[in-house]
Amino acid sequence: MSTKFPLRSLSIGLCLFLLNCSTGDDSNPNTTAQIVADISANMRVSSWRISSYIDSGEDETSDFEFYNFTFASDGTLTASNGTNTLVGSWSVTASSSSSSDDDDDDDIDFNINFPVPDSNPFEDLNDDWDVISYTSTSIVLRDVSGGDGSVDSLSFVQN
Repeated sequence: MSTKFPLRSLSIGLCLFLLNCSTGDDSNPNTTAQIVADISANMRVSSWRISSYIDSGEDETSDFEFYNFTFASDGTLTASNGTNTLVGSWSVTASSSSSSDDDDDDDIDFNINFPVPDSNPFEDLNDDWDVISYTSTSIVLRDVSGGDGSVDSLSFVQN
């Protein structure tokens, strides 16, 4: 009978240990809501420029050369090159429906909208981009087309 007691104690102890273990880390500062807040705050710090824009494999970065982008706290997005100024909107949101082809349902979307005609190059920026990576001085975005599966990428760097 003495062997049953240690096994039972060990089993109970193991069960209690496993019950106290959590698969989610609630103390993790990089929760989706925190990432959204961090990106939003960081984009408002200064002006930005597009360092790379690849549209379905074609480098179209030059379409946005000399434009500075300002992300205001009221959701206004301004692009100006000193001569031309466009005003649109922006936001950063948590998305439960990703346009990317991975299985991650907790994507962060970087939403851009300029009210321009389809023929304007800025119309290509209008999308709910998936945030791929970000630092205090750069952000890399990606969009997978729902039509043909082509991938667009957009990168901003801080001025």
